[in-house]
Amino acid sequence: MKGYALDSACAFTKDLKKPISRECGIACAKAGSPLVILSDDGTIYWSIAATTPSSGQNEKLLPFAGQKVTASGKFYQRGGSTALVIEKIELQAAQK
Repeated sequence: MKGYALDSACAFTKDLKKPISRECGIACAKAGSPLVILSDDGTIYWSIAATTPSSGQNEKLLPFAGQKVTASGKFYQRGGSTALVIEKIELQAAQK
């Protein structure tokens, strides 16, 4: 899937289509707000761990904050939420 890595609060409260800035996403993540991936179709993907006990995934997403990514892994849906255990994530190639 393709989308932007951004702060979860901004994805919901500001109805963003893309991040305000990379610096903003990094600041929010460092303050403890979970980063998510906002797909091109508007779906918000929560990054989750497949381990027990589970762990936060901001460390995995922080290098990509505010940028367009391509991510793959195992997807889950429950109660209207969508989550992804990221197996691979990389910056999306720039469009020409």
